[in-house]
Amino acid sequence: MSWNAVRANKMRSALATMGIVIGIVTVTLMGAAINGLNQAFVQSLSAMGGDTFFVSRSSWLINSYDDWFKMQKRRPIRPEDADALARQLTLASAIDPAAYENETVKYKTLSADGVTIAGTTPDNLLTTGASMAQGRFLTAADAEGSQPVCVLGSELATNLFRGESPLGKRIKIQDQSFQVVGVLQKRGSLFGELNLDVRVIIPLREFLAEIWSQPDITIEVKANGLAQLDETREELRQVMRRIRHLRPDEPDDFAINQQDQFVDLFHKETQTIAIIGLFVTSLSLFVGGIGIMNIMFVSVVERTREIGVRKAIGAKRRNILLQFLIEAACICLMGGIIGLSIAWLITLLVTHFLFTATMSLNIVIIALLMSLLTGVISGFLPAWRAARMDPVEALRSE
Repeated sequence: MSWNAVRANKMRSALATMGIVIGIVTVTLMGAAINGLNQAFVQSLSAMGGDTFFVSRSSWLINSYDDWFKMQKRRPIRPEDADALARQLTLASAIDPAAYENETVKYKTLSADGVTIAGTTPDNLLTTGASMAQGRFLTAADAEGSQPVCVLGSELATNLFRGESPLGKRIKIQDQSFQVVGVLQKRGSLFGELNLDVRVIIPLREFLAEIWSQPDITIEVKANGLAQLDETREELRQVMRRIRHLRPDEPDDFAINQQDQFVDLFHKETQTIAIIGLFVTSLSLFVGGIGIMNIMFVSVVERTREIGVRKAIGAKRRNILLQFLIEAACICLMGGIIGLSIAWLITLLVTHFLFTATMSLNIVIIALLMSLLTGVISGFLPAWRAARMDPVEALRSE
């Protein structure tokens, strides 16, 4: 009977769903956008390695200028610290000291500015989880020898060599010639800004000799496994304190960074945005619910005589209440389905042209439940009024 009532007033039902459609579209799109941003952020961070620690002079997350100023006063971390770590750590599978600088890279008449030059060791392939597209990575002989060799990021190799194989060719950094021995697989960017594919990796010894003799290095430490992260971090902290000769009452003069710091901070920020966004977008659902309530009150008035007949032949209050609640829920559910369809199409367009947006099953279920809940809440008062009608008075209605 509820469904027949909805079908009998198609235009009115369609207009009543418009507010719900708009509300569901906005709520769903906001959820899909936040999902997509979360996935893109985690994927971006995965290039850093989930089981890798980064020991540096300062923390990645700094709360104030005073904290930053204090960290700049700390002693730099040197390659000797990494050598001492390699001798004393027992829970690490790889230890890689790395130094970075931006330089211009040249090949024949072509050049690339602002390229990240990374001075590192063969263990860098393990700590970063990178893989080779062509050639090979740095070897122990490269790290110890005097032959200047390098490995290129995929985008830099494409831009400099324009279709020809870079292997065996020579590039110049600060007038020093380096032979290309490998090209990395595409890795993407970090936080949408630091392009991991526009870089040159050279042995740390060559970096110290040709690029920068006194860099503040970062020591990348890969744990034996995810199950030992806490133990590895604590051992790393104790060994670093011992290496840097800190007394028990002195605070750490180094920072142990991990990608989880960014993930936790980002999730807190997106949760705040989601709460505010849900509140704002729920206003459209509230307006839609008021529209449904008005339509249901009109429907009750129009069908007063029908309600009186049903009550006269034995219908109970709960039967009348349930009938009108189902009718309101049907209208809202249809609006929810239409809204989801529109939001799905918009999500595809946004993903194709702008950024990745993901409509998960959880979002779909929440949207449908919100549609039903809106229908039940907005239809309750009209249904309650219909259920409490006196059958005699209702039958007298024209």
